[in-house]
Amino acid sequence: MSFENAIHARAILLDSMSLEMCAESGSGHPTSAMSIGHLVSVLMYRTMRWLPDNPNNPTSDRLVLSEGHAVPAIYAAMADIGVTVNWNGEPVRLNPDHLKTLREDDSPLDGHPNPMEGVEFFDAATGSLGQGLSVAAGLGLAARADNTGRKTYCIIGDGEAREGQITEALDFIMDHELTSVLPIFNCNNYGQAGAVSDQQSPKKLAAKLEAFGFEVAVIDGHSPDEIKNAFDSFNKEGRTIPMAIVAKTVKGWGAPSMQGGNWHGKPASGQQLETVLAELRQTSVQLTSSFATVSIAIPEPPKWEQPTPTTKPTMTFKEAMEKWDMATVLQSGKMATRRAYGVALRALGHTNDNVWTVDADVSNSTFSNAFGNDADLSDRFVECKIAEQNMYSVGAGLSAAGKIPFCSTFAKFITRGYDQIEMAINSGANIKIVGSHSGISLAADGPSQMSLPDIAWFRSFGTMKDHHGGPGCYVLQPADAWAAYGLTHAMADHVGCCYLRTFRPDVEMIYDASTVFELGGMEVLTEGRDLVIISAGYMIHECNKAIDELDRMGVDATLLDLYSLPFDEERLLDIVNENNGNVLVVEDNYGASIGSAVSDACTASGDAFTVKQMHVTRIPKSARSPESILRMCGLHYTDITQSAASLLGVAAT
Repeated sequence: MSFENAIHARAILLDSMSLEMCAESGSGHPTSAMSIGHLVSVLMYRTMRWLPDNPNNPTSDRLVLSEGHAVPAIYAAMADIGVTVNWNGEPVRLNPDHLKTLREDDSPLDGHPNPMEGVEFFDAATGSLGQGLSVAAGLGLAARADNTGRKTYCIIGDGEAREGQITEALDFIMDHELTSVLPIFNCNNYGQAGAVSDQQSPKKLAAKLEAFGFEVAVIDGHSPDEIKNAFDSFNKEGRTIPMAIVAKTVKGWGAPSMQGGNWHGKPASGQQLETVLAELRQTSVQLTSSFATVSIAIPEPPKWEQPTPTTKPTMTFKEAMEKWDMATVLQSGKMATRRAYGVALRALGHTNDNVWTVDADVSNSTFSNAFGNDADLSDRFVECKIAEQNMYSVGAGLSAAGKIPFCSTFAKFITRGYDQIEMAINSGANIKIVGSHSGISLAADGPSQMSLPDIAWFRSFGTMKDHHGGPGCYVLQPADAWAAYGLTHAMADHVGCCYLRTFRPDVEMIYDASTVFELGGMEVLTEGRDLVIISAGYMIHECNKAIDELDRMGVDATLLDLYSLPFDEERLLDIVNENNGNVLVVEDNYGASIGSAVSDACTASGDAFTVKQMHVTRIPKSARSPESILRMCGLHYTDITQSAASLLGVAAT
């Protein structure tokens, strides 16, 4: 049988299996899967170099299905080939019978790709559209750095191509000359509610890609020879220009009764299913004369000798500051946490080869440029420009390749990437998010630059367990340079997502080398017995001033630096009980944040506590100084003093 006939037969088999598994589950997207059946057949049976019994092999080519809802086509190929998956803790070779479990609660065959459910063929959870190409770019960066020779293929829907992140990723691929990454646009002309815009037509997509600088192949996505030739062109030796494929396909290919705009996410069932399967059989007769099979001759991945990791002793903060001629700054006793983060990042880069830094055109403000400007580390610094969503998904791709990406930008701009960060957490990514210029202390730039709901959002992930068994995300707010340095190192040692919040102003160093900073930890800065003031980050310094004022009033207050969320609740409750159950929480962001976390712990204990919260309760505006904006928002140390006094029924003086 000819190659063309064999691929037609294989695609029809995969399409039939997609229809049947979606019918069994009662949900799914078989028509989208049918539109990529030929692409998947040529990729997985002939073009990709990979090991079905070890799909996560480090040199195997990768397939990122950004169009995640079309995953039945991939599952069908995996079952036909016999790919090994992790099923409830045991390695299992997938077979067609397993497809009947699609979307069941104890099956690894999730409704959209998810490597953490046991299918390691995938590198990231996809299905929230627009993110896969950025993940593929991250995988491509790592493959080039490791010199593994592996290629990354990414299938993207035409409607999905309208997402701005796709444009960010295309720019990024061109900027970094990632010739090992192949975007494949599946142009089946339909989204969910109807036909896609003409702006996403094959002709216009091809023109846009050419304008980006890509070499573009426009092909019939159901022609085996055209698909093969396009993939061969991508894989030719000495490629210097990134390539993209625009594949013209049919949603519901091979089954006329399932084509058109009314079948998105609707599996056929009963007699309708029988009719559709009969149509596919008729298509097979017309194209191949039989249900012949393609011989499985999957190419071997390239050979690669993994380098032995080098272990180097961790640098202390003092050693790092002296090494890079910053001893006078240390001696001054004042330093911004964002700057200390840069020092810590640079130190980590010299002791851990897997640490990478990713920034979004603000490295001279986040101070990640300390890493990027170091000649020994610069090849692990990735500039994403003003494209935060792409940055986080690139980080997810780097993590999937075994790297530890630190993604830095202004804390305010992190909100643009909430979806991407959540998908990275779902993927099990070992990603570190760092937001500088946090809270209201930057003052003069105004609310467009202030991160105010970020703690609440990140804190929500700390209320659940991730696939590694730890909190979904640690939220860390260092109050000084020593804490920023220590917590940055603690993040690198932790497997899972962390969010570090740094700020702009130089502040007094309140810690020293004797303090060990831990995820989930806290530090008592001043011991009292009347009430405990709980804060973190920049506001610790304002609370310190309030402690002095309260002392003059005869109030004996404890100051607790709750620098980590989540935290050791038993220890917190012990401290609260030692202070007569009186708690004042102070933070420079909107509510539902530290105060809510403390209140939840107190409520869960069942004991009687009094908790008062102080946080930003209005939309701020610009102010000339941190002191001015703290007064504007009712968070000046005099406000804190008055609130603490009123909590105890003491008249403020």
